[in-house]
Amino acid sequence: MTSAMHAQPAEGWQLEDNAAEAYERYLVPAIMTGWADQLLDLAALQPGERILDVGCGTGIVARRAAARAGAGGRVVGIDLNEGMLAVARRASSSRPGVEWRQGNATALPLPDGAFDAVFCQQMLQFVSDPPAALREMRRVLAPGGRAIVGVCRPVEHAPAYVALADALKRHAGPEAEAMMRSPFPSWSVDDVRALLGAAGFARVRVRIEVGAVRYPSPLEFLRREAASSPLAGPIGALDAGARAALVQELGAALSHRADDDGLALHIETYAAIGYR
Repeated sequence: MTSAMHAQPAEGWQLEDNAAEAYERYLVPAIMTGWADQLLDLAALQPGERILDVGCGTGIVARRAAARAGAGGRVVGIDLNEGMLAVARRASSSRPGVEWRQGNATALPLPDGAFDAVFCQQMLQFVSDPPAALREMRRVLAPGGRAIVGVCRPVEHAPAYVALADALKRHAGPEAEAMMRSPFPSWSVDDVRALLGAAGFARVRVRIEVGAVRYPSPLEFLRREAASSPLAGPIGALDAGARAALVQELGAALSHRADDDGLALHIETYAAIGYR
C-alpha cells in the first residue's frame, strides 16, 4: 500500500451539512469542469449566442458558457433544486452574467425558440421522463439551434464506482448501492441517439469520452461522494465499525489504482449533440 492509502481513520471523518456546497467543492473541480468543457467544445459556441443550461446544478456549464458567449450573449441556468441554485449564485457573484431560475426540466418556464444552444450535463438520467425533457429542450431552441447532452455510460465503464456500489451494498444496504449506481444509466450509444431522435432532433451525433479523476485516498473517495449526494444519509447512519469496514474493503478493491498521490480512477461518459 502506498502512503496515500493511509488516511485519517474512518471513525474520525465528518460529512458536510450542505450537499450542494460539497458538490461544488469536490465534484465540480474533480469531474464536472472537464466534462463541461467537452460539451462546450462540442457545441462550438459563438459570441453573442443565447444559451440555456438545463439541470444546471451549481452552474459550472452556465458559468463557463457565459465566458464564451461574451457580453452580447445571454445565459440562463435552470434547476429544480433551490439549494443548488443558491450555490450557483454565490459561485458566480464575482462574474455576473448568468440568470439563475428555478424550474422543472419537463416543463421549462421559458418561451418557444428562445435559445441557440441548450446544454444538459449529468441530469437527464435523473429525470422521471427523459423524452419529455428532451422535447422541452427542443421546444425552447430556435430553428437550427442545438442541444448538447452529457450523461454517464453504464457503470461497468467506471470500475471504481462498481467497487464502491458493491461495498455499499454489503455495509450500508441495497438503497445505498442503488444511489451509487443511479448516475450510470444502462443506455448504449444507440439508446442515446434514439432518445434525441425521438424528441425530434436531427443530425444527432454521440461521442464516448474517457476521463480521469483523482482522490487522495479511498476514504476521501467515499467521503466526497457521500457528502455531495443523498448517500450522506445511509453512510452517516453507519456506526464507526461498519464505516471502517466499508473503507477497508474499498481500499482493498482499489489497491491496483493507488499511487503515491492517491487513487487514479477513470470514468466514461456520452457527449451528444442534436439540431432542431
